[in-house]
Amino acid sequence: MDKLINAGKEFLEEKVKGDDKNNNRQDYQAGGNQSHGGSYPAGGGFSRDDDDENDLREAREEAERRAGSSGSSDLFSTIAGAIGQKKSSLQNEDVDEDYAVKKHKQNYKDDDDDDADEKSLGAAAAIQALKMFNQGETGGKQSKGAFLGLAMSEASKLFDDKASKGKVGSNTSKENVIQSAGEMAMKMYFKSQGQQQGGLMGMASKFM
Repeated sequence: MDKLINAGKEFLEEKVKGDDKNNNRQDYQAGGNQSHGGSYPAGGGFSRDDDDENDLREAREEAERRAGSSGSSDLFSTIAGAIGQKKSSLQNEDVDEDYAVKKHKQNYKDDDDDDADEKSLGAAAAIQALKMFNQGETGGKQSKGAFLGLAMSEASKLFDDKASKGKVGSNTSKENVIQSAGEMAMKMYFKSQGQQQGGLMGMASKFM
């Protein structure tokens, strides 16, 4: 876990150092600063360094705002940075929707996942975030940063709830649950763009 935290911090420090250079560049990709008619921003995901930085900052702020005492700015900032480092691989990973829906039902409806790990809790929280996103819980913000922040905050709160009931596996940490949810959320986002069927809203409609 120390390696994960250090990697996340190093990633964010590099982003901050590059801000001045980014501010002096006008290297927007074609179409990258326009909006689609659907429910997600244009640009094909993490298309530029400044977009990447803005998304991670928005994710951290959204997660901190929604999680309350369940999480801290440092916690979400570190994990968002770690997720940002994996963006290339996440774009190419598929989403096991059946598994995610099953774990969401177990953890949010039936409450019968008695030895939950980071994968199951992360998947459940990501589906919950997707439903909340579809219901406008991010205040009209339709960005991947807002969705990522929502997933991280839901994962943090879900972990606390399950841990208080003794339903979390002994080797499962809050940090890993939050990162798992964030990675699942990003895979959902990238898949929704590839489908071109209403973005995240279209994907969410399958689970309603």
